[in-house]
Amino acid sequence: MRRGFFLVFEGIDKCGKSTQARLLAGAFKRLGIPLILTREPGGTVLGEQIRRILLYFKGNVSPMAELLLYEASRAEHVASKVAPALRQGKLVICDRFTLATLAYQAAGRGLNLSLVDRLNHWAAFGIKPDLTVVLDLPVSVSLKRMGRKRDRMEQKAAFMKKVRRAYIELSRRRSDIFLVPADEPVDRLRETIEHLIKRHPKFRRFAKSRRLFQ
Repeated sequence: MRRGFFLVFEGIDKCGKSTQARLLAGAFKRLGIPLILTREPGGTVLGEQIRRILLYFKGNVSPMAELLLYEASRAEHVASKVAPALRQGKLVICDRFTLATLAYQAAGRGLNLSLVDRLNHWAAFGIKPDLTVVLDLPVSVSLKRMGRKRDRMEQKAAFMKKVRRAYIELSRRRSDIFLVPADEPVDRLRETIEHLIKRHPKFRRFAKSRRLFQ
């Protein structure tokens, strides 16, 4: 039976989610909360190998092959790291999870949403985040942070607009997803996110069961 709390950070490229996940993990660790900080793709030896293929492979990869690589990484990650940590009653903080696959592979790459959703479910063994924080950043700011050349920037902008739109639409449909404006100072954003998480009913029950914040 699952006893931990599963928190995921999402958002378009360069939104600051990795920084916020790391800062929050540090803050909660100082409070004595047992936790793991992990990421997708990656998080395991196999997952990190797949991550390198996805990020640095020079040839063309079809959208379906890309999707299946992400799901292979996820299956190993959940089975060997996420699920055991949750069973041990830990807080799991993950940089991207299934929502990213819906936003990037379904909305961005044009794959069938229902198919992606089913593969997500199978690869994650039915495990879903208790709370997902989406850091919402304008595409123009994301591209500026990436510093891409103009011709590649225009191509990337069209893709990222689809991804951002998907994140926004999904957050409106689901009560377990919170959209947080990301274009503010790092420390202020961290405080906003920490306050949001501590007020979340499921996290309060998780904290209470471990006699935290008494």
